[in-house]
Amino acid sequence: MLESEPLRISLSAARVNAGMTQDDVARTMHISKQTVVNWEKGKVIPTFAVLTTLSGIYNIPIDNIFIPEKST
Repeated sequence: MLESEPLRISLSAARVNAGMTQDDVARTMHISKQTVVNWEKGKVIPTFAVLTTLSGIYNIPIDNIFIPEKST
């Protein structure tokens, strides 16, 4: 049996599922709310270190976080 792909979830859905607002994430990470907005909209791609932090905050495996292509 083949191993299935992990379930992917967007950053915004992961945040909502964790019961957090963009302001909550910004305060927790000591960053601006606009940075969180930019990650969620795909305007800025978060680094691996940031994704690791977010996976811990949202309590989901990093492999489950869906990162969209960078939009312009």
